[in-house]
Amino acid sequence: MIYYKNILILFLLAISANIFAQDCWSSFRGNQNLTGYSNVTLFKSYKLLCTYKTEDKIKSSPIFCNDNIYVGSNDGYLYSISKAGKLNWKFNAGTSIEAAPLLLDNTIFVGSLEGFLYALDSKTGKLKWKYKTEGQISGASNWVLGPDKKQKRILTGSYDYNLHCVNSATGKVVWKFESENYINGSAAISKNMAAFGGCDGFLHLIDVNTGKEMSKININNYIASSVAIDGNRAYFGNYDGEFFCIDITTKKQVWKYEGGGTFTSSPSVYYKYVVITSQDKKVYCLNKADGKILWNFPTLQKNEGSPVITLNSVVVASGDGRLYILDLKTGKKLWSYEIGSPVYSTPAVTNNYIIVGADDGKVYVFGK
Repeated sequence: MIYYKNILILFLLAISANIFAQDCWSSFRGNQNLTGYSNVTLFKSYKLLCTYKTEDKIKSSPIFCNDNIYVGSNDGYLYSISKAGKLNWKFNAGTSIEAAPLLLDNTIFVGSLEGFLYALDSKTGKLKWKYKTEGQISGASNWVLGPDKKQKRILTGSYDYNLHCVNSATGKVVWKFESENYINGSAAISKNMAAFGGCDGFLHLIDVNTGKEMSKININNYIASSVAIDGNRAYFGNYDGEFFCIDITTKKQVWKYEGGGTFTSSPSVYYKYVVITSQDKKVYCLNKADGKILWNFPTLQKNEGSPVITLNSVVVASGDGRLYILDLKTGKKLWSYEIGSPVYSTPAVTNNYIIVGADDGKVYVFGK
C-alpha cells in the first residue's frame, strides 16, 4: 500500500511540475524578488531556431511571453519579435535601450539612456505615456501594488540618484527616493520593502508605500547590479569582488564571500544554491546557507550577463561569445553553443526556449 502511495505522489509531482513549468519570462530576473529562477527542466541539447538582426549591439536582456520577444537595442529601438524571428513592431526611443523591458498588464515598461521611462502597448507598440528622469536608466523596472492593493506602481532607478515610483496607468510620480550616487540595477521586492544597491556603496531598504528609507547598510564599494531576495535574505556582489548575504529583517550580515573578482551581474538563487558570474572569467556557485563555494566554472572571457537557475541546470551567456548550460549540482558543462560575438545580456529561459541578445546586434532563439 505504501509503495502505491509513493508512486502516486511521484506521479502527481511530475504532473505538477509540468503544469507549472514557466512559459513566460516577463521581467529581467523572472520575478519581483529578482532571483533569476525559471521553473523548468532543460533539454539535453538545443538548436538555433532563428535570429533577428537589429542595427547595433544588444545589451538589453530579452523577455518572452505569449510567443513574443521584447528587447531593446543600442540602435535606439525597442523591438517586439515573434518566436519565429519576425518583426511585430518597433518603437523609436531616440537613444540606446540597455535596460531589460518589463511586461505587466499588456504594457511594456522600459527605460532609455536618455532617462525616459516609456509605457507601450505590448500588442501594437503604441506609446501610452513617458516619464522623464534626470539621468540615464540602465536597470530594468520592477513593480509593486499600492496600499489599496489594486493600483500597480513601477519602480525604476536612474543615474539622477533617485529610485522613482510612478503610477503604472498614468505615469504620474508617486514618490522618489534619493540615494547618494548612480543607481545601475533594479529594485528587488519583498512584501512592502524594496531593496537596491548603487554606486554610493549602500544597500538601501525602502518602504514601497511611502518611499521612506527603512534602513541602509554600508557595503563600502559600488553595487553595480541588482539584489536577489530569498526569504528574509538579500544576496548581491560588489565591484571589489565581495559577495554578501544580508538578513533584511535584522539588517545584519549573515556571511561574505571574498576573492571572486568584480561582480557586475546579478545572482540567481534557488534551493541551496546561489550562482553568480564574474569579470574574472568564472561562474561561481555558493552554498546559500554559509557562502562556502560549491563549484566554479571557467569561461574564456569576462562575464557581465546574469545567470539563470532552472530545476537542474544553470544557463550562462558569456563575454566569450558562448551560451552555456551547466549542471546545477556540479558545475559540469552539459551543453554550449558558440554565438561568436560577446554576450552581455541575460537569457530569457522558459519551458521551450532560451533567448538571448549579443554584441553583433542579433537576438538568438534556441529550442529543442
